[in-house]
Amino acid sequence: MSQRRASCVCGQLRVEVTGEPIRVSMCHCFACQQRTGSVYGVQARFRREAITAIEGRSKTFTRKGDESGNSAHFHFCPECGSTVYYEFAHDPDVIAITVGAFADPAFPAPVFSVYEERSHSWAVPRGIPMEHMD
Repeated sequence: MSQRRASCVCGQLRVEVTGEPIRVSMCHCFACQQRTGSVYGVQARFRREAITAIEGRSKTFTRKGDESGNSAHFHFCPECGSTVYYEFAHDPDVIAITVGAFADPAFPAPVFSVYEERSHSWAVPRGIPMEHMD
């Protein structure tokens, strides 16, 4: 069983996880664009029991989804500002970890892409099915 470690850029906030993600997705919504400073966010969802350690201090920002109204609690490093993981109020058994925090080019690729209607024309993923947000 694989063991992975994700961290912020300064290394102060870390998450360790065992096993494979239950889903890897990319999001093109404006909130993810603003949160990441990139044109989309990529996250891997894991069952909470797969998290073996969360170490370091974090600050939390809570945001409600524009269509679902569900809240997500984003945990970021108070030193360097990197978002490392987030939790869903509507699904407490799942933790999402930002894929970039793993710093692993061999990490599994996304299988879902959402909010593509908000994507930059030059940043549309190829071969990833879009999940419609209802």
